[in-house]
Amino acid sequence: MQWDIFCRVVDNFGDVGVCWRLSADLARRGERVRLWMDDPQALAWMAPGGLPGVELRHWTSPLPLPDEPLADVWIEAFGCEPPPECIEALAAKATAGARPPVWINLEYLSAEPYVERSHRLPSPVMSGPARGLVTKWFFYPGFTDRTGGLLREADVLTRQGTFDAEAWLDGMGFSLPAGSRRVGLFCYEPIALRDVLRQAGQGERHSDWLVTPGRAWQAVQAAGPVGPHCHRHALPWLPQPVFDHLLWACDLNFVRGEDSLARALWAGKPFVWHIYPQHDNAHHAKLEAFLDWLDAPASWRAFHRAWNGIGPATAVWPNDATLQDWHACAQAARARLLAQSDLCTQLIGFVQEKR
Repeated sequence: MQWDIFCRVVDNFGDVGVCWRLSADLARRGERVRLWMDDPQALAWMAPGGLPGVELRHWTSPLPLPDEPLADVWIEAFGCEPPPECIEALAAKATAGARPPVWINLEYLSAEPYVERSHRLPSPVMSGPARGLVTKWFFYPGFTDRTGGLLREADVLTRQGTFDAEAWLDGMGFSLPAGSRRVGLFCYEPIALRDVLRQAGQGERHSDWLVTPGRAWQAVQAAGPVGPHCHRHALPWLPQPVFDHLLWACDLNFVRGEDSLARALWAGKPFVWHIYPQHDNAHHAKLEAFLDWLDAPASWRAFHRAWNGIGPATAVWPNDATLQDWHACAQAARARLLAQSDLCTQLIGFVQEKR
């Protein structure tokens, strides 16, 4: 089938990351994808060289459209409205007898109860040139078998099982001492970062922090000096497969947004999620719902709340025993997710059902 995926870049590359992973997974399954993006520059480092089966289209305004058949599927990522030129072309061709695409609104990831209630609900288009010609469908990623699941390539666990962390670190130019705690840092500007780094610097065990570029590295630099047992290392921009390697190589991962959260779950390692902050604090409930699904122990919940600036909780740098508790919980969560169908498989099945 031919898929059109529409992506507007808001900030922080998370929307790009999700859309590219989806496009790539569809292409590896034999689907054809046109990925429409208004700002494709992040793919230069996120997916250098592209991928056969994925055609990148620059979403400009106005958008000149070639004369080509309608796609079988439209996916508007995170509620972005497709270009008006595409909607007008859909209306004209559907009026002339062409079959309209299955139009899917791929929503944000959440563990909140409304996701299960809203997943797969129809929304007939009742305005604009496509009025009465097509129905949108809400499709929600999620963490239970009553949602759309998470993106997961078929070979991700096989690749992780053959991954050599020491060789990868050497190849990246990092000669880390044996026995140090390896920490991957991908975050915004958590209020607890300075205190956590200082706790790590004063701890009994050395920690080496592999810090992603951009906001995370800037936040680490702004944190100032730390104790002698904490070492910070700057990473370059990492393509998506290499970012997975970072997660696999570390003992503790700090992630943010949606795409890196899913990758941390598949890694099966202890992680801390920096949820995207919303001005009305709606992200507080979203984080609590996720921690409930995760069945996180009290120490892990408290660290998450402090890291996200929620309430009076304090981020206590975990000792080895605490980190083992987090690891066991992460492994159990991954096992639950592996028992469910992945997002790409569910999307293909849904489209086949609706066509």
